[in-house]
Amino acid sequence: MKEPHSVYNSIMSKIDLLLVEDEAVLAAIIKESLETRDFTVRIAVNGMDGWNQFKARRPDVCIMDVMLPRKDGFSLASEIRLIDAKVPIIFLTARRETTDVIRGLEIGADDYMKKPFSMEELVLRLMIMVKRSNISTSPRFSAHEPIKIGRYLFNYQKLQLYRENESIQLSQREADLLHLLINVKNDLLNRKTALIKLWGEDDPFSSRSMDVYITRIRKYFLQDNSVEIINIRGKGYSLIEYS
Repeated sequence: MKEPHSVYNSIMSKIDLLLVEDEAVLAAIIKESLETRDFTVRIAVNGMDGWNQFKARRPDVCIMDVMLPRKDGFSLASEIRLIDAKVPIIFLTARRETTDVIRGLEIGADDYMKKPFSMEELVLRLMIMVKRSNISTSPRFSAHEPIKIGRYLFNYQKLQLYRENESIQLSQREADLLHLLINVKNDLLNRKTALIKLWGEDDPFSSRSMDVYITRIRKYFLQDNSVEIINIRGKGYSLIEYS
């Protein structure tokens, strides 16, 4: 069996993608487009089929509709996150409510695209995920070595935060954002810069998504009063470590 998430080890090999979409025409278009760009695409036509295929193959990336027969996308993503905190998940949806977007991100989705969308944008977002391990061109610390933050150790490669006997498994998006914050610790992480690096754009939708992830990261440090993530209104965020 291939090693899960080999996409992060070599972006030159075929990327195994699971597409869970019950609209046959849309699924065929996505599959055809992605397979010309070094993706191997497997289609599941409902949530149960998606769950079974995920367990059997452990793909590198998942794209799923929210409204699915037999098991909706939110339920499917929740079950996937119980056994795999790392695999990137993109939701496709015709829903427009902000509460649905927030719910998807809170479940652990890495991105959220509203129908209709362009294939070029979908491919761009997928490739950003594939290349995300190299998001920082001049980091202050090695991504291969754990770094101390307050009472915690952050292992970016393993997507984990450790404190004493506690271990927190991060999503890829959470780890990427924390990585950027640490690189400019006690200084400003410019909001636009972070959005472009992680989401590829700085539109209001992506901005709201980043706010959700900042809230989640803050919660992980609630037991440590030596670390604080502050909002610098209109400019960005700063991770402050008090001595």
